[in-house]
Amino acid sequence: MLPAPGAVGRALWGLTVSGELFRHLGASFGRVLGGFALASALGCALGFLLGRRPALGTFCGGTLEFLRHVPPLALLPMLILWCGIGEGSKVAVIVLASFFPVFLNTLEGVTERDPRLEEVGRSLGLSEGEILRRIVLPEALPSVLVGLRIGLGYGWRSLIGAELIAAASGVGYLIQDAVALSRGDVVVAGILAMGGAGVALDALFAAVTGRLVPWGALRRAS
Repeated sequence: MLPAPGAVGRALWGLTVSGELFRHLGASFGRVLGGFALASALGCALGFLLGRRPALGTFCGGTLEFLRHVPPLALLPMLILWCGIGEGSKVAVIVLASFFPVFLNTLEGVTERDPRLEEVGRSLGLSEGEILRRIVLPEALPSVLVGLRIGLGYGWRSLIGAELIAAASGVGYLIQDAVALSRGDVVVAGILAMGGAGVALDALFAAVTGRLVPWGALRRAS
């Protein structure tokens, strides 16, 4: 049975006043941002590399496609063997969840560029590095940022699975601990806190990137 709204409100208020909710949210944010940063670096680098070197993409495309269809939680036992039950395995789950949205959108942004712009750049005497920095990157950036936004959301959603691994803090741990204690009010309060924090994080990311890349909005409008 679902707990009464009043009980959920009291549980949420109690967690907030005691500071316990902020402690768990802080631990979860730290894990998500750490895993997301690593996934972003790997996804952007690999997306740009394969986008600029199509032959390399053909060579390793099958392996990446296979890994894309393996849920991160299915790899949980292997991650525990490789990384232990500490923070490494938790961050690895988030990296796997966030990586492919970043990688695929970066790859799309690089491969679907307008080749005529590069021809103009070469005719003006730009080097390959200058073409990459002044033409390819600005054109691909809106797609890259979409991938980063989706990847951040996927990383946040994978938090419950990541914090199943011998965690002693985090919103996922708070929910799992409440389940073990049959505290439905705390479970729902944790879910509400997790959803609200995710919405706030996404809105903040969208606001920042909207200011950084105004030409992306103009291109979508056209």
